[in-house]
Amino acid sequence: MAFEPPQRLVRALGETAPSGDDWLEKLPEVAQQAVDLRELTVERVQVPGGRSSLVVLVRRADGTPAVLKLAPRRARPESERAALARWGGLGAVQLVEPFAAEGVLVLERLQPDVSVRSLPEARALLEAAGTLRRLWVEPPADHAFETVAERTGRQALVMRDSGSGGAEVASLVSAALEAREALLAAPPEVRLLHGTFRQSKVLAAERVPWLAVGPDPVVGECAFDLARLVRDRVEDLIATPSGASTTRRRIKRLAESLDVDQERLRGWTLFRAVESGVRALRVGRPRDAELLLEFAGWL
Repeated sequence: MAFEPPQRLVRALGETAPSGDDWLEKLPEVAQQAVDLRELTVERVQVPGGRSSLVVLVRRADGTPAVLKLAPRRARPESERAALARWGGLGAVQLVEPFAAEGVLVLERLQPDVSVRSLPEARALLEAAGTLRRLWVEPPADHAFETVAERTGRQALVMRDSGSGGAEVASLVSAALEAREALLAAPPEVRLLHGTFRQSKVLAAERVPWLAVGPDPVVGECAFDLARLVRDRVEDLIATPSGASTTRRRIKRLAESLDVDQERLRGWTLFRAVESGVRALRVGRPRDAELLLEFAGWL
């Protein structure tokens, strides 16, 4: 079978690929080797798939359905493996093969085409938040996970150097950076976080109704993890006259349901929305940038 990477993956990796990176070119060969080594039967490549990895639906030698996931080093697949091992299937997809080759993950099969986004919005938020709560565990004492301070520190450097967007964007960047500094001064707790949690990362499963997939784990306070969920379905929020008030209600509802400080959630939501908007501008996605920065302006 030809392991053709979906265009969504090609575009996303193209935005972040360092000079000379040849991971995509080598991907078909690496995928075939991974399949042959494990005697897997390939069903199909998941399309549109993710933005940082190739996801292949397979069956193991005994006929058990599974997922083969291949990711470049810059997507931190070994960090994902460590987080999934820590969660042990509680709230997240399980590792089928704990000790695979670097950049190769073999996971239990969920229902890849059914996420909580298929539910009405209020129910989707409830189910997603409940799944996220189960992931917030103590990190191992000897962990090597990136911290919220480290990750947002790298992002903040890029944001400060951003010269495009005019005075309005500059004002939002300034507010986001100030919020980050205040939030990092006194974090209320330290937990292992999913890192990139949103509704599309919660898939239907058999052993429990919903499980999280695709973490980019980080260690820090829970409000950081919840912030990305606040802006889910941002296109719908922007399209409605009540978008700003709906967003404020969503922050309040999520903060109360998960025992997170409302102002801290608002602050991290602001930072993450502005960071994503500035990044979208930088890589040539002006429509995405416009939506994200308008959303950030409501905060």
